[in-house]
Amino acid sequence: MSKQIIATPNAPAAIGTYSQAVKAGNTVYMSGQIGLDPVSMQLVDGFEAQTVRVFENLKAVAEAAGGSLADAVKLNIYLTDLANFAKVNEVMARYFSEPYPARAAVGVKELPRGAVVEADAVLVLS
Repeated sequence: MSKQIIATPNAPAAIGTYSQAVKAGNTVYMSGQIGLDPVSMQLVDGFEAQTVRVFENLKAVAEAAGGSLADAVKLNIYLTDLANFAKVNEVMARYFSEPYPARAAVGVKELPRGAVVEADAVLVLS
């Protein structure tokens, strides 16, 4: 099985030794996205704005891979404050509809660049 590196200017460039996503067969493994604006490469302000930006970034990478967020089968969300869990659900509902992907939400001490939320996903393309 060959692997294909997925990259798009519509999501932030990688800030480390990783790719935005890797496609292997019909599965796309998306790297974690934080609330970086892809143009300025600066973190947007506020929890809700960062969460929206995270999902917009994931959406852009999914589209670059030939899919959409509707193809997500697994989502991992990392929060520096689990009190924001309800807000994540609210924002997530703007990007996903039933049947929802499997998901984990994990409280973490800190995230890159001082972000308050990060998410990664696995897509299966039809």
